[in-house]
This record gives sequence, C-alpha cells and structure tokens, in this order.
Amino acid sequence: MDVTNPATNEVVESYDEHSPADIDEMLGTATTAFETWKQRPLADRERSLAAAAEVLRENADEYAETMTREMGKPIAQAEAEVEKCAWVCDHYAEHASAYLEPEHHPSPPGTTVKTVHEPLGPVLAVMPWNFPFWQVFRFAAPYLTAGNVGLLKHASNVPGCALAIEDVFRKAGYPEGVFQSLLIPSDRVEDVIADDRVTSATLTGSEPAGRAVAATAGENLKKTVLELGGSDPYVVLGDADIDAAASTGAWARNQNGGQSCIAAKRFIVVDEAYDEFLDRFVEAIESLVVGDPTDQDTDVGPQARQDLLDDVHEQVRASVEAGATVVTGGDELDREGAYYAPTVLTDVPEGCPVDTEEVFGPVATVYRVDDEAAAVEKANDTRFGLGASVWTTDRDRGERLAGDIDAGCVYVNELVKSDPRVPFGGTGISGYGRELSEAGIKEFVNRKTVWLADEPGDGTVVE
Repeated sequence: MDVTNPATNEVVESYDEHSPADIDEMLGTATTAFETWKQRPLADRERSLAAAAEVLRENADEYAETMTREMGKPIAQAEAEVEKCAWVCDHYAEHASAYLEPEHHPSPPGTTVKTVHEPLGPVLAVMPWNFPFWQVFRFAAPYLTAGNVGLLKHASNVPGCALAIEDVFRKAGYPEGVFQSLLIPSDRVEDVIADDRVTSATLTGSEPAGRAVAATAGENLKKTVLELGGSDPYVVLGDADIDAAASTGAWARNQNGGQSCIAAKRFIVVDEAYDEFLDRFVEAIESLVVGDPTDQDTDVGPQARQDLLDDVHEQVRASVEAGATVVTGGDELDREGAYYAPTVLTDVPEGCPVDTEEVFGPVATVYRVDDEAAAVEKANDTRFGLGASVWTTDRDRGERLAGDIDAGCVYVNELVKSDPRVPFGGTGISGYGRELSEAGIKEFVNRKTVWLADEPGDGTVVE
C-alpha cells in the first residue's frame, strides 16, 4: 500500500499488505482474545478506555501529523479530531456501565425478568479515509467496551493511521487481539465477513460499498450497521440570522475539504433571504484560507487523492453544462497537489449531478425557493437521509420543520455534527443503525432475556 501525500502528489510511504495466512492468524487471535476480554468486568474495560484517551492526548501531535500527511486534512482540524477521539473514549469510560445496565420487566410474583447485554464477538469495521481516526474510534470505543473485539479494515490510502490506532490500544494496555488492523484491499473484505469467526460488521462509506457489505453479511446472517453518504439540506428561512447562517454554512460545507458525509451540501434559501444570504455566503467562502495543510492557519487543504478531485470536478463540469452557474471557484487550483477551489453553484438544474448525487468536495449548491413549504419539499427531494440543518430565529418553527424533514438528525441553528452523547445515523440510502450514545453501544450486543423464578413453574403454556 503506497501512501501519496495529496499536498504534493508524492509517494511518502509504503506498507506491506497482510497475506491470507496473516489474516487467518489474526482472526484466530481475535477469537481467542474475545473469550477472555468478554469476561473482564465492565469497570475494567472502562478503565482501559480511559487509558486510551490518555494515550491519544499524549501523542496528539504525532497522530495529527499522520492524518495530514496521508489524506491532507489541515493540521488544526487533525488535532481537533484526535481530541474528539479522546472525548468519545472519556464518554464511554464514564457512561458504558449505565448504558449496559440490565433492563427489568414486569413479571409474575416470585419471578424476576430482565434483559442483559452480552457482546457478540469479533466485529469487522470497514472505515473511510475522510476522518481516519474519528470514524474508527466512534466504532471502537463503544463496541470494545461492551466486550466485543475489533477488526479494522481501513481505507487503503491511510494505512499509517490504521496502524497508529492499533498502537493506541496497545499502549493503553489492551490485551493482544482485542483490536487489530487488517491491511487488505477492498476486494478481500467479502472473505473476512463470510468467515465464521467474524460475528458482525459495520461500515462507514459509499452506498455501493454499503450494499456490498450488507449483501455478504446478509448471506451469512450477520448483523450490520451502515453509515453511508449524504446530501444534507441546509434550509435558511426568512427570519434567520443571515450572518450566522452564512458564516456557519461556509464552514459546514468546507471543513475537511468538504469531504464529509454530513457536510451541508444543498443550501435551500427562501426568496426573501436569498440575495443577502448568497452575498454573505460567497464572501465567507472566499475568505477561507486554502493552502498547505501543515500550516495552522489553513482552512481548506487538498482533496485526499487526485482521482477524488477529478470526480468532483466532473460533477461540477457536467452540471455547468446542464445550466448551473458558477458564482465562485469551479476548477482545480493551479498549484502542486490535489487542490480544488471552494465552489458555489446557483441556478442548479433539476437532475444534474450536483443536484442528485453526493458531492464529496468543497462544492455548495444554492437554491432559491418561494417559501417554507417549498424549502421542505426541496430538502426531502433526495434519496439520502443523513442530516439536515434549519435556520430560523423562531425555535418552535424550527422544531416543527425538524419533524417535516426526512433525515436521521436535524439541527436547528447549528451545523450537523456527530456527538458521543447523542445517537447518529441515517435513513434511506444513507444507511441504517445508530452509532454513539446508548443506542450505539447496544448495536452489537445480544439483548438476552433472563427469566428467574423462585419456584419451578407448573408447565402451563399460554399462547
């Protein structure tokens, strides 16, 4: 696996893939590790996770630099990502016991009935490159603490991140085999999922990748959680704080180079606010610093790979040919590295690529609509259903619209974000299942019913 620094397009590191024999041995190690790890008291597993948070913070500079070198994330954003990973570790170290507390149910006199939460075993996580630490830790922190063991198949352009994460758990004192990184290409994932030693799988990535993982897991009757793409609407109503909506919107579209499933992508603005919003939105985007990702002042770095930049530009080019107007940006920057100009498109024709597809780069589409009802209709005019943002100074109005928009999460007067304290996930082709909070830690557990009777039953069965 060759690592190409997207800021220079130069190969900076190479890693050997794991062979089939390596993977077989690693799956055996995971199975053995699970048998002892699941027996550890939950309080011990919580302490191990707290230690992982300490390791992350102690080595934050090193981990951030690895992210920036491998996928071009601006260094300040990479540092923030490491801190967020430590936060999710802190969260589950503090709350896992409460989340996994047995649930008691009504039962006849002389009996106790409860649901207990037991781990399933080795869980395969197929993770993307865009948040190469955070996406992994939001899987690993809850699932390992619940007593599962983790197998990470990371994106092939961030193998250094994959091995660094494995080292975090090693330094935190986790037993061998509780977390392992598999350096394999995507075409070998199917065999790993099908292996009897793997109990379940989770994926964050594209719709085609999600369908492939779900198909293989379904064939083998294994549980999956999928967090797929998004084309998140960002609705601005006439009573919105336009300055706040524009400045936050510019960041919501362009942080991480626009390479985020939950980035604001379709800006839907009612007519009375449209002109003012567009002017301030474009001004905010044009003020972003595009440059060297190792510079603390950089807001937007390169795209993660040249081919990904090419895909984004083709979507823009085809949409402009169909009638969209470029207000700013619209092309690759004339400089070394995979840099694309932060872009704003208006007059977007229905059915063109930027209207119907997920655009995974710094490209915002802005739509003018007549009123609130038209804004909701346009927000829901998508197969995706990950997140949405609504801007209004009327909190009750915002809550009502949140109920009208089809998405896994709706934020009012905030950009969409994942937070350890609240469940995260989508609907439609944006996937299924939930990560984070109590819902997330319970995705990969056996919710076992335990019925305890003081005296033997009389054998009566009521159907």
